[in-house]
Amino acid sequence: MTEAFDRVRVLWPDHLGLARGKYVPASLAERGARHCTGTWSLGYDRGMTPRTVGSHWDEGLPDFEAIYEMTDLRPSWEPRTRVVVADVVRHGLPVSVAPRSALRKAITEWRALGFEPQVGMEFEAFVFEPDGQGGWRPLDTPGAFVYGTGPSVDPHGLVDQIWRACDEAQIPIESVNSEYDSPQFEFTLRYGDAMRAADDGFLFKVLAREVAHRLGLLVTFMGKPLSDRGGSGLHINFSFSDVTGANVINDAAQPDGLSALAKASIGGLLEHHEALAGLCAPTVNAYKRLRPASLSGYWANWGYDHRGATIRVPGERGPGARLEHRLSDGAAVVHTAIAAVLQASLLGVRHDLDPGGAERGNGLDTIDATRGVPATLAAALDALEADGELVEAVGADLVAQHVSVKRAEWERYLAATTDWELREYLPFL
Repeated sequence: MTEAFDRVRVLWPDHLGLARGKYVPASLAERGARHCTGTWSLGYDRGMTPRTVGSHWDEGLPDFEAIYEMTDLRPSWEPRTRVVVADVVRHGLPVSVAPRSALRKAITEWRALGFEPQVGMEFEAFVFEPDGQGGWRPLDTPGAFVYGTGPSVDPHGLVDQIWRACDEAQIPIESVNSEYDSPQFEFTLRYGDAMRAADDGFLFKVLAREVAHRLGLLVTFMGKPLSDRGGSGLHINFSFSDVTGANVINDAAQPDGLSALAKASIGGLLEHHEALAGLCAPTVNAYKRLRPASLSGYWANWGYDHRGATIRVPGERGPGARLEHRLSDGAAVVHTAIAAVLQASLLGVRHDLDPGGAERGNGLDTIDATRGVPATLAAALDALEADGELVEAVGADLVAQHVSVKRAEWERYLAATTDWELREYLPFL
């Protein structure tokens, strides 16, 4: 990074997955930035949930700090700007409700066992264009098809622009293609150290939406933005390396090439499946995607190279062996979702949980799966709160703050009159 820069964009992930932060001049960048603790009480509607954990409501909503080392500054997709993903602290201690703090905790606990988590992510997203009436409609791509590339699926060159911006920002894209539905795309980010990978994923979502905005388009990572088309997932691929750098998901001595650690990790993810939904599928909309026969991560099951299973074991072995968790969608807070997956896996290892047999059904008609995710966000929050072991592993403060804000979100949903209700009832009642 030899190019001159005038400012630093200090960003940090909040409980909604939003990129909070400030621009600060380069000359003052070493100071970091300060923010109000009341941020942790906010919903998407900007309403505040009183006395939310982390908000310090009764202390007058004081400040906390976003801190970093100058060596953490990264290239940006904006001119003459550096970007940094900051840690957030108060009185020198990590903010307990911060997603990055939760992921650091998970990484530290895996390292205590002698293993380094490695993560790669696949983001699915739809693209919208203005509808001429102040709203948005799906981008018109009449020549689109699954696994498409080029102008037939991307007539505005959005993918090209995102790719160039990622290259400028050193966010490692591994592949891009159009997905099953139109106008849907999948962006795969390269594997790496868990924290760096999470930071890359967090910044990628910001970058993709901002690049689209410049073109007058909207990229959405909502799980189910269109009721007549499939959903969009966030697939978390992960493995662990030991002190020698060997991938400990792999075990060439086993008939299926999977280690006992891999099987126990799967067991942990299955054991905590319902509770994980409360963190990995954190919106009302997420449960429109999570349905049986939807290839979405609904079922508590696992399978060999099986896209109908929530935990897919891709076919690669050796250094490329990994587990793929398919429950999350793009509305999930990247750092929190990864932390939750790693902690559930770690609980499986600590308790040596047996995952049982691999799914034998075709994914549409299951044979072995009997448990699915809760039917609604409210039920998923109930399941999360009831799973004390996972709550403590991820972080009791973070979960309490998350549940508080999300229950307020659920109540707003229940109170809202929807377009469906108007279409269904207004002509007759």
